[in-house]
Amino acid sequence: MLKEFREFLDKFNVIPVAVGLVLALAFAPVVESVVNVILSIIGKAGFVPDGDTFAGWTPSDIPIGAFIAAVISFLLMAWVVFMIIKSLARAGAKTDAASGPSAEEVLLTEIRDLLRAERQ
Repeated sequence: MLKEFREFLDKFNVIPVAVGLVLALAFAPVVESVVNVILSIIGKAGFVPDGDTFAGWTPSDIPIGAFIAAVISFLLMAWVVFMIIKSLARAGAKTDAASGPSAEEVLLTEIRDLLRAERQ
């Protein structure tokens, strides 16, 4: 059963798709906060009837804190996903090495040995 599940994961590339989905969902707030910052700047740069731009504008009117929080959140999420994938790769390497050579590798090794014996 576990072998079938592993074959399913390998065949349909579930891990890369899941990583892409998680990172895309984690990146969405970053894009949203950038849009909010840009719209805030554009909204504050609106022209008033007396011709003065940025009238009554203060730097605290721009939601830069939300942008920084979204970037930090994304970086933390990306780091966690990276560590999970790294541990999965390490675990996969250990299980693959422990299982020994595959049938194809054994056959190719025999063919190589036969060809070497014929040359000598």
